[in-house]
Amino acid sequence: MSDETPTSPAPDDNQLIAERREKLAAIRQRARATGSAAFPNDFKPTHQAADLHHRHDSVPNEELEPQGIAVSVAGRLMLKRVMGKACFGTLQDGSGRIQLYVTLDGVGADSLAEFKQWDLGDILGCEGTLFRTKAGELSVRATRVRLLTKSLRPLPDKFHGMTDQEQKYRQRYVDLMTDESSRARFIARSKAVSSIRNFMVEHGFLEVETPMLHPIPGGANAKPFTTHHNALDQEMFLRIAPELYLKRLVVGGFDRVFEINRNFRNEGISVRHNPEFTMMEFYAAYWNHHDLMDFTEAVLRHAARQATGSATLSYAGKPVDLDKPFARLTVRDSLVKHAGLSLEEASDAQALHTRLKTLGEEPPAHWTLAELQFGLFEAVVEAQLWEPTFIVEYPVEVSPLARASDSNPAITERFELFITGREFGNGFSELNDAEDQAARFAAQAKNKDAGDEEAMYYDADFIRALEYGMPPTGGCGIGIDRLIMLLTDSPSIRDVVLFPALRRES
Repeated sequence: MSDETPTSPAPDDNQLIAERREKLAAIRQRARATGSAAFPNDFKPTHQAADLHHRHDSVPNEELEPQGIAVSVAGRLMLKRVMGKACFGTLQDGSGRIQLYVTLDGVGADSLAEFKQWDLGDILGCEGTLFRTKAGELSVRATRVRLLTKSLRPLPDKFHGMTDQEQKYRQRYVDLMTDESSRARFIARSKAVSSIRNFMVEHGFLEVETPMLHPIPGGANAKPFTTHHNALDQEMFLRIAPELYLKRLVVGGFDRVFEINRNFRNEGISVRHNPEFTMMEFYAAYWNHHDLMDFTEAVLRHAARQATGSATLSYAGKPVDLDKPFARLTVRDSLVKHAGLSLEEASDAQALHTRLKTLGEEPPAHWTLAELQFGLFEAVVEAQLWEPTFIVEYPVEVSPLARASDSNPAITERFELFITGREFGNGFSELNDAEDQAARFAAQAKNKDAGDEEAMYYDADFIRALEYGMPPTGGCGIGIDRLIMLLTDSPSIRDVVLFPALRRES
């Protein structure tokens, strides 16, 4: 089915909007004259398009039509073909599309004439019976059709849709109306998040909510957004992470907790970064970083299967296999495997310093061997980690909340998960030594005083909580937006955030 081919140049949007406003004015006038509503709110659809297709697509018309199956559907008019005594229309509801067949015999002359005047984008209600056209398309033979909402703006060109990517982000409501793949991405997102939530609960985790407004930002090295609370007359911060509050709950006796919610970081915007983003953080008493890696792997595999039907994915034209066990490499060993260093070079501070300088990096003079290894890892290795890989043994200097290794106090029991060259998760055995944590906070505060805007604040209440005693605990954060990018093969975080941050429209 197709629309009639226009025989003259298409009018501009301003003219179309003016014409639609005239139609609405006439609708209002008729409504006043008859005591009805121009925007009625009394139509109750009883069926959805997807369910009708699921139930009846395989039934031939000689069986279907005689049953006289009465249905009631509502949605947006997306396509229309006008003929003499009959019209076809395509109605789109929240589940999908179904065809309408509106005839003189079915709805009467007045309703048919009104239908011919309605525009693409109008929201309709239709009652009728199911049948299948000669072309085999499941359709509703209308016995009653009503205009529920008049659309004043024309939809994008039906063949090309919205072609401006920024416009798709800015007017997501139009993008969702006209792009089935966009709707599918966000349905997949919902399925993935729901599956993760169910998986956590099934494994004994308690879902909690912690504050978005923090008196002290903590839980990550990041620059916060600041605001002011009038009643308390104090500066507040949008949270950069829920970590310190979740660990307070572990201190309080909730052994397994998780939260799926927003974090805010006043940093750059890119295909990987949005200033507000969704994370899941979870904490389990008596777990270490090895337990966390096993569980994180299971969470992602489960989410992939529930959202896409498979843990074997394709991203940017290349395979990504979440089914097989994820690789695990130390920072040092990753330099040997992916940066072309020998084991001796990867363990030599001067060799690492020289390599960084050849890359145009100028490492600070005070960097330790572990920091030099980490610096070269970020510069060279990270982008090469396509298949799921846990990187472990991070330097203590860049892990202020992680427990130090018993065998090597220069490194921590921390990991980061990388897939398609991007970080997807960060976890570690938690530091539960209150005195050690206080010393690390003090070092971070010193860095902040020296001008490091991303260094952590000293959180005295969190230290007080640790002084009551926190059991050995493991905690991990998983980036939900990046996970959805992977599951839906989306190149930008803006493709999987319904309303991404954009510059103010001029």
